[in-house]
Amino acid sequence: MLGKDKAVLSDFKKATQFEWLETNGLGGWAGSSITGTNTRRYHGLLVAAIVPPAERMLLVSKLDETIVVGDQRYELGTNQYPGDTIHPKGYQYLENFTRDLFPQWDYDAGGVRIKKTIAMIHGENTTIIRYEVVKSELAFTLELLPLIAARGYHSLSRQGPQLHWSVNFENEIFHNQPDGKTDLFISIPGSSYQHNPSWYNNFQYSIEQYRGLDYSEDLFNHGLFAVSLREGDSLEIIISTENPKGRDAQKLLAGEKLRRQALISGQPDDEMFKQLVLAADQFIVKRDADLKTIIAGYHWFTDWGRDTMISLPGLCLSTGRFEDAKKIISAFARSVSEGMLPNRFRDNGELPEYNNADGTLWYFIAVYKYLEASGDKQFVLTEILPVLSEIIEWHLKGTRYNIKAEEDGLLYSGEAGQQLTWMDARIGTWVVTPRMGKPVEIQALWYNALRIIAELLKMKKDKKEAEIMEDRALKVKKSFEQKFWFGNGGYLYDNIDEKGHAVTELRPNQLFAISLPFPLIQGAKAKSLLKIIEEKLYTPAGLRSLAADDDHYIRQYGGDQWHRDSSYHQGTVWSWLLGAYIDGLVSINAPKSKIKKVISAFRYHLNEGCLGSVSEIFDAETPHHPRGCVAQAWGVAEVLRVIKQYDLFISKRGKRKQMAEV
Repeated sequence: MLGKDKAVLSDFKKATQFEWLETNGLGGWAGSSITGTNTRRYHGLLVAAIVPPAERMLLVSKLDETIVVGDQRYELGTNQYPGDTIHPKGYQYLENFTRDLFPQWDYDAGGVRIKKTIAMIHGENTTIIRYEVVKSELAFTLELLPLIAARGYHSLSRQGPQLHWSVNFENEIFHNQPDGKTDLFISIPGSSYQHNPSWYNNFQYSIEQYRGLDYSEDLFNHGLFAVSLREGDSLEIIISTENPKGRDAQKLLAGEKLRRQALISGQPDDEMFKQLVLAADQFIVKRDADLKTIIAGYHWFTDWGRDTMISLPGLCLSTGRFEDAKKIISAFARSVSEGMLPNRFRDNGELPEYNNADGTLWYFIAVYKYLEASGDKQFVLTEILPVLSEIIEWHLKGTRYNIKAEEDGLLYSGEAGQQLTWMDARIGTWVVTPRMGKPVEIQALWYNALRIIAELLKMKKDKKEAEIMEDRALKVKKSFEQKFWFGNGGYLYDNIDEKGHAVTELRPNQLFAISLPFPLIQGAKAKSLLKIIEEKLYTPAGLRSLAADDDHYIRQYGGDQWHRDSSYHQGTVWSWLLGAYIDGLVSINAPKSKIKKVISAFRYHLNEGCLGSVSEIFDAETPHHPRGCVAQAWGVAEVLRVIKQYDLFISKRGKRKQMAEV
């Protein structure tokens, strides 16, 4: 079981580095640091997806608790204010934090021991908080202070007249529309309520400060709740955008527990794998009435085409969620425009962006792997093959951003000022890694797209068209072999730029020439590039995006947006690349013991950062501190995929030993 004990929890600076996350299958979430101190603008108890999976609104930031025994008060909340002031210091009462099916806290204050559990209910903008009184010699009062933000999840709240103060409290249910239109309900059985509207000012969010952003917020409180409790009692609170009248919080929590248990039931008996299966569930969300999509990362991403297609095999296929995979593939098929998948869907009903050269090609990989796993020929050949054929046609004649197949068969892409590959950082008009021309992974994806559509056409009995696609693929392979091997370096060029010059930067993108279903190179060359990648790019947390001996290499990711974006793909480690690295090792028949060590070396990370999930990126140098999104879809997905695909499970004995070392 993942968690932290009192030795960690009593160290405020250390403990606030660890986070927890709950999600609701709609794009909403609850999350904070494990001390209860909000360190990000994105932390909150109820972040609702108003129009799933987008338009997220942070309604309730916190619910600070106070135990009152006689005339003694023990405040369990923890907040940070200017001048590094911590008040109250409720983290000192924390005995334990664990992350299993749900995040749980154990408090011991004034002779009262309480276990707290937080859960979001799947398919609802609803958070449940459960308090179990484990021990208390005397009856006591639990006071609850909800702190309201009622804002868009990217913004911050400031004291002012914008929030509505009027409240209806009836049958132990609080109802308010803090922004004048969005319902907020708080159900606290057995509670009394004292209305006393007031602002609490200057909450400090340390991670926002580290990221060079505004980091101070004012939060609003309508009033105070109080409940009398004694040993053996339990209290279940519902915080929701829906009226909880007549609803049983215990049943809601029990139902959510059963749902999560079903996710891991029948999965291999490996704790790391099961935890990743639970993490995978957090990214698969509703889009429209009958379709699904994948949130790229929490807390600030929505659904991105590239991330979704890379993540789909691990999140859905490795976990047996074939129907979800089908709904995701269908959703994106409906969004194809001029032969391109959206790069990302935007909030507030804005039109999708189509600025990518690779996400569309990853769609072919996702469809092919779905067909392999499910055997669903009817769906793929009838509904999806026409879409794939249209995509190929557009890429042959040319589509947006000068994406087109050239005379040599290779795929050119790029326009000045555009970032079209996954290395897509841009600062104003400066594209940090433009990679215009013929990036190496684009050629690998293009070759695979041609080979895959040829296979599908054969299944459709369209032999003539299949042969045409095979011939095109063969032309790509011959051109690639002629132009991309860097003999002096023993690896593949990262790009052939718009002027036809070979780019010798040592980057991990070349892995996709050996890791996809149809490899472009094999044998001695594959072994050579893997050797240099192991020596210069591999770390236990993932692969560096650039070799350390490059002049543009940056050791640490951090600071304001300029510094962060300029280092994003200039050495920063990416967890998702472990999947392609392991694929490569398998392709050259590396010893399984060596491959399993890659997974074993990564296990420690599930107990840091956001416990139970996988961070987006890490510093390039040890100790490879986790950065970026605390939970990233393709990081979880790719580790899940290779564990399942290559049977890289850790034995129970080894598992216990390793967890003891964490």
